[in-house]
Amino acid sequence: MASSELVLVRIFSNETDALVAKGHLETNGVQAFISKDDAGGMYSAFQVLHGVRLMVFAEDEKDAKEILTAMNV
Repeated sequence: MASSELVLVRIFSNETDALVAKGHLETNGVQAFISKDDAGGMYSAFQVLHGVRLMVFAEDEKDAKEILTAMNV
């Protein structure tokens, strides 16, 4: 049975870069999720301070990191 545990693969300084990487992962068959704390979009500056986290399922971590490395992220 597959694990539902999410692991962090990268931290980005803004949501746009995280969304591009997420899209690239998903195009390559890796389901990805974005986790951020920007007060519901009211304080986007929090993204720079705390980062925008790109998460994947634990069993996809290796593939995700390889894909992101190949795209120089």
